[in-house]
Amino acid sequence: MTVTHHLRVHRSDENLAREGQLAWHIAEVAADPVEVEPDVVDMIINRVIDNAAVAAASLTRAPVSAARQQALDHAVSVGGNGATVFGCALDRRTSPEWAAWANGVAVRELDYHDTFLAADYSHPGDNIPPILAVAQHVGADGAALVRGLATGYEIQIDLVRAICLHKHKIDHVAHLGPSAAAGIGTLLGLDVETIYQAVGQALHTTTATRQSRKGEISTWKAHAPAFAGKMAVEAVDRAMRGETSPSPIYEGEDGVVAWMLDGPDASYDVPLPAAGEPKRGILDSYTKEHSAEYQAQAWIDLARRLHGERPELVDPANIESIVLHTSHHTHYVIGSGANDPQKYDPKASRETLDHSIPYIFAVALQDGGWHHVDSYAPERAGREDTVALWQKITTAEDAEWTRRYHSEDPNEKAFGGRVEIRLTNGETIEEEIAVADAHPLGARPFAREDYVRKFRILAEPVLSAAEIDRFLELAERLPELTPDEVQQLSIVAEFGVLAAAPAPKGLF
Repeated sequence: MTVTHHLRVHRSDENLAREGQLAWHIAEVAADPVEVEPDVVDMIINRVIDNAAVAAASLTRAPVSAARQQALDHAVSVGGNGATVFGCALDRRTSPEWAAWANGVAVRELDYHDTFLAADYSHPGDNIPPILAVAQHVGADGAALVRGLATGYEIQIDLVRAICLHKHKIDHVAHLGPSAAAGIGTLLGLDVETIYQAVGQALHTTTATRQSRKGEISTWKAHAPAFAGKMAVEAVDRAMRGETSPSPIYEGEDGVVAWMLDGPDASYDVPLPAAGEPKRGILDSYTKEHSAEYQAQAWIDLARRLHGERPELVDPANIESIVLHTSHHTHYVIGSGANDPQKYDPKASRETLDHSIPYIFAVALQDGGWHHVDSYAPERAGREDTVALWQKITTAEDAEWTRRYHSEDPNEKAFGGRVEIRLTNGETIEEEIAVADAHPLGARPFAREDYVRKFRILAEPVLSAAEIDRFLELAERLPELTPDEVQQLSIVAEFGVLAAAPAPKGLF
């Protein structure tokens, strides 16, 4: 069962007790020593593998290299073992907050890991780098790490179910700071008071605008969740030293809800596990088969099906117009409703193309698939026939697809839509898709073998076969790992791979 926390703004003279605050209830969930159920453990293992897969594929990209160099320029903290950095030798450690930073950027760079969409949206796998970094630093075992990850996923997903950030142009990592802090609290076995203070600071320091995902999208898109993870580690450290944080952080009359979200008259109902209730939120999330924004996943699958069924659609000369009838969110965030001219610019950044469903549908329709590198290459985006087709694709909000997008019934919740293709010969083609093929309700739901295959495909160019096998063997025994084995839960690039990556110099 769940309990519903009714969240509203309180005037200062109401003197809201901390026991009535959302941050306190989050801390109570984190401090609850309930065991993690077997199916949740299995999914946590899947997501640890998934994170390593997408991190491996991004090791030589400039933003990841820059973050890695920043981390490596900081020494290991004196109070523990330090934490590993993806790609580096296992004995090359850094301070846990900087490991959370570097590994968080590597995981997020390709927009290729797990997702949960409800009132807001999120990539709950962003919880893994900070919680794992702290586990390595303090010498925690695999069972403690699993408990911490279950909490991180649970809290982020519960917040995303109830509190919309994006309509107020607040970046979705504002739900990640509190969830990562809570997960670290569970990992360390901290008391409710300490976790409460950490959650408050983590939220206070991770609220930022959505400009990082608007217009000409910059490399900060990958750094934003890594920053939230880094702040969560620092918040826990500060709270453990007995320091306090802004309170009530959500409910205060000058707090987040009153001034950043729905205002002083706002209220939300946040579902949280009851005392003794297992944390199962991760099971409602889903990963990506394709390296693109989650709401593009189903559209890529539909496009590749149409590519096989109607080969004439590849040629823009045959197309009069293509309209993707879809949800409000898809239309306004990654569709033509965003009114971002960059979404139709062949010279746009990879991050911008990743958030352009007209571009993604055009390429997937022509290529019959999607590739995490080739589909974003400048020469691919600039191909004349692709640009011609791309310019003919628009999106439109459809009330029914918006309703299904927001449905709380997992059997009808949908992230796709209906495509209407008008050909120059007068024919009209209409097809629809509700969820991606890899979704739990899709045509080919992802299972352990799919996660392993994804890891092998993405890791083979940069990791040796022995290293791939070593990591998978550890990951699949996650709850049984000793503290020494947890400290080996990283990926080591083959000799020369990182040397060939950019190594920018900065302040540190």
